[in-house]
Amino acid sequence: MTIFKRILFLITVLTVSHAAFAAGDVEVSIVNFYPGPEVYELEGHTALRVKSSDYDVAVSYGTYDFNSPNFIYRFVKGETDYRVVAYPWRLFADAYVRQGRRIVSHPVMLDSVQTGRFLSLIDANLRPENAVYRYNYVKDNCATRPLAIVERALGDSIVFAGSPSAGMTTFREAMRFYHANYPWYQFGIDLALGSGIDCPITLREACFAPATLDGVLGTATVGGRAVTGLPMIVNDVGPDAAVGRPTPWFLTPMVVFMMLLVVAFVLTVRDIRRRCVTRWFDSLLFGAFGLVGCLIGFLVFISVHEATSPNYLLVWLNPFCLIPAIFIWLKKARVIILSYQIVNFVVLIFLAVAWPWMPQSGNIAFVPLVLCDMMRSASYIYINLKNRRLSKGEVNC
Repeated sequence: MTIFKRILFLITVLTVSHAAFAAGDVEVSIVNFYPGPEVYELEGHTALRVKSSDYDVAVSYGTYDFNSPNFIYRFVKGETDYRVVAYPWRLFADAYVRQGRRIVSHPVMLDSVQTGRFLSLIDANLRPENAVYRYNYVKDNCATRPLAIVERALGDSIVFAGSPSAGMTTFREAMRFYHANYPWYQFGIDLALGSGIDCPITLREACFAPATLDGVLGTATVGGRAVTGLPMIVNDVGPDAAVGRPTPWFLTPMVVFMMLLVVAFVLTVRDIRRRCVTRWFDSLLFGAFGLVGCLIGFLVFISVHEATSPNYLLVWLNPFCLIPAIFIWLKKARVIILSYQIVNFVVLIFLAVAWPWMPQSGNIAFVPLVLCDMMRSASYIYINLKNRRLSKGEVNC
């Protein structure tokens, strides 16, 4: 947390958390904050604004504490506990204004009975025993929760007109749209999240991204009646005004890994000519693949993140990649490495042929990495068999 967010959180806890919301002349709004510069702000944020003559607060379902015990391990494991908190509206909104983020407020059309129901739901949510919830990146987050609360207050299902925009028909496609300036972040997501985010989604599901929700709230109806009134622009700046500059093209994953592929090609040609394998390169390459495979394995088999399994990348990136990384330094382990490389090469060929029909979309930057893997496996097999014919035992340089 930044110092400002720490202070804001403290003020909130000491003042308006578990506010006693009284019925009366109450105005309820869904407020959408467009993307910010941090990686966790790239889809934007949504909050509820509850205003009367006695109070004016923002109810946010997006608060978490980096300093909670074992935060990073628990977050990776899937124990993503977020908290709903009520902030003073002006203090809350000013933080986003200072970031230069577009803010749009949509008044919710509630009658007196629905308003009373809404306030009861919010009051119950803010109670200490109910304030913490298990966050889900795409299905239960800071945008879906406020929408669900409004829906429960209305007493009927909210219907959106239309379908997701072209190129945003799955969760992964939507993420790629919002992460366009942050290709390394998306590369990490494409590694960690499995085929579950590649299924076709409805427009309602696409609203996991607050910026998408903002664009379609005007079409939302309940029983044929509009859910929201005319929107009000609180901070009139461009949708991407606060988003960071794009990663330079020469530092994108695709370019970096293409350079790695060139290095692998040069070393492979040299190795074939010398009939011996460059051990340090293979140790680093397969070691990196193996460590990433361990992380993916953890996310698939141990983590409780719903979106991490199944992940077909385990066919290629798995802990077995550590075999050549470690055993390549042992002279008596040549048979083990050769066996691994033969199996690995066959699997990679199968993966390359079958991938277009698999239910998981891959990152384009995977291509040079797979080619590196195939090239080094094929060269090891070729050099080993060549040396056997020439009765030369040494394979490694």
